[in-house]
Amino acid sequence: MKLGLVGFPQVGKRTLFRLLTGQELNKSGVGLARVRDPRFDWLVQLYHPAKATPAQLEFALVSDLGEKSNTDAFKALEKVDVVCHLVRGFADDSVFHLAGSVAPERDIRHLEEELHLADLIFIEKRRERLLKESKLKGDAQKAAQEEELLVRFQTHLEGGSPLRSLSLSEDDEKLIASYPFLTLKPVLIVLNLGEDQLEDAGLVEQLRTAFPGQGYEWVAVSARIEEELAQLDAEERQAFLKELGQEEPALDRLTQVCYQALGLISFFTVGEDEVRAWTIRRGSLAPQAGRVIHSDIERGFIRAEVMRYQDLFALGSELKIKEAGKMMQKGRDYQVQDADIFHFLFKV
Repeated sequence: MKLGLVGFPQVGKRTLFRLLTGQELNKSGVGLARVRDPRFDWLVQLYHPAKATPAQLEFALVSDLGEKSNTDAFKALEKVDVVCHLVRGFADDSVFHLAGSVAPERDIRHLEEELHLADLIFIEKRRERLLKESKLKGDAQKAAQEEELLVRFQTHLEGGSPLRSLSLSEDDEKLIASYPFLTLKPVLIVLNLGEDQLEDAGLVEQLRTAFPGQGYEWVAVSARIEEELAQLDAEERQAFLKELGQEEPALDRLTQVCYQALGLISFFTVGEDEVRAWTIRRGSLAPQAGRVIHSDIERGFIRAEVMRYQDLFALGSELKIKEAGKMMQKGRDYQVQDADIFHFLFKV
């Protein structure tokens, strides 16, 4: 899953990218960020594996937004699954802002309006092309279905609402699967605040109120504080977080919210060789979970042995899980639950 980090110049995108991925910006502008999960950490402590592989998300640093053309940025956003809009909230006279002042609501509205406009332009061009194609190919029924959907999209956008707030059928989604609609994508607003602003819950709530019906997810961070936290050992970090009134670093919450925005969950495979977190869409079935590991597992799926994480956490070992009758045998129609622990039986 890929997330695009976008925003105006000088809002802290490169700093956030480095903190998330643990690497300096490279030519590709792409890096992997670990999804912090205390359940994974506990499993690693329990099994002491030779290798531990956490869940990861791919972040891409997108071109700066500007006052004029945002073509390059929007082309990059077409290829991501979630738009992460980093918005400046911190005050610092030494750091230039393209618009001349710090105004988070204005900056959020600017990007949303630009995304709306990009989708409307695409719809206009697509409808013109659709008319020509229907005359040449003669598939009038399919063209009429798509035209009806595009008109619905256009009306919705012109009313000021993003496409992600529409309820779409499976047939609708198939019709537009290859189209680059930007307002269909989930949007995560990441507010980069000053240290003195982090405890001001009213700031985020005020912005939420200003954007009803947009379906935004919100996370407040201070890139400056996160940089300081990254340089501390575990004990010092916890003491600093307690002083700030936080239970965990904001970057941990950010990756978790990204997971939620994408409709993702984790399942685990465990053993002395490796403990690994795997990423899957919520609602997926057991064979689909197997496919994430290897296509052979889905193809030759027989059944899955499943432990609930909370049962293992409560009982402390696989042996006690079995003694308590908590080791479940699941078939093809089993829907994977968040933090399930799997062992697949298959034959090819």
